[in-house]
Amino acid sequence: MEKTLEKIMKEEIENEGNLISILQNIEARFGYIPEDAVNWFSKRLDVPASRFYGVTTFYSQFHLKPRGRNIVTACCGTACHVKGSEKLISAAAMELNLKNDEDTTENGEITLERVACLGTCSMAPVVLINKKIHGKMTLEKLKKELKLLKKAAQ
Repeated sequence: MEKTLEKIMKEEIENEGNLISILQNIEARFGYIPEDAVNWFSKRLDVPASRFYGVTTFYSQFHLKPRGRNIVTACCGTACHVKGSEKLISAAAMELNLKNDEDTTENGEITLERVACLGTCSMAPVVLINKKIHGKMTLEKLKKELKLLKKAAQ
């Protein structure tokens, strides 16, 4: 991790980066923002870790815990909600054996996340699977897609 963080620091200095670009770089390299990375930059830049966490928790693009290799993103906007997104999310969680507030499968392969709106209301309900839009999603189609992801992970 140390070498990666040093490389990020060098890139950020060369590009006159800022707090957000540092966090984007960390997220791109690790897939999330590890606590050790925050503490490492906090120490070297003399910036309180709380500033890093303030930015990280404000923007939804940043994640504080590891995510799966496959990301399933369900829209929870008004149009999607009215068209049954909550049922889709519940079915997906059951299909993935996610309990309570878990969002990533035990094997770390699939993460199920919710977003406020994907801006694709005419296609509601919408689910992104690895950044590919799946509009007018049904329970049957979603279960099929999840089974394909699970099979590919084996």
